[in-house]
Amino acid sequence: MNIVLWIVAGILALAFLAAGLMKLAQPQQKLAASGMAWAGDANAGSVKAVGAAEVLGALGLVLPAITGTAPVLVPLAATGLAVVMIGAAITHAKRGEKQMIGINIVLAVLAAFVAVGRFGAWAF
Repeated sequence: MNIVLWIVAGILALAFLAAGLMKLAQPQQKLAASGMAWAGDANAGSVKAVGAAEVLGALGLVLPAITGTAPVLVPLAATGLAVVMIGAAITHAKRGEKQMIGINIVLAVLAAFVAVGRFGAWAF
């Protein structure tokens, strides 16, 4: 199970790192035009804050375990990312963007899986 948790955490880290860096690096209008319609309606600071949370969460999924420094941060980061995805699902539901809700729920469930596994029997 430890290997499965590492694989899931690695995949989540790559996904959230890419999504977060995109939100941090690109202007709000470009994000909205590329399919993130919610970014056009949010203020720029909120979009950057979500991007920063995703990047920090991605780093928190793997770096503490790899370095052996404060490995309790791994399940905390996974929990935080699950909460971010629940918020994203709620935002998409309010906007009527049903096609995105499934992705948000899958990512939230995977992050919750890592959190439960790393808080539980397979903690570092």
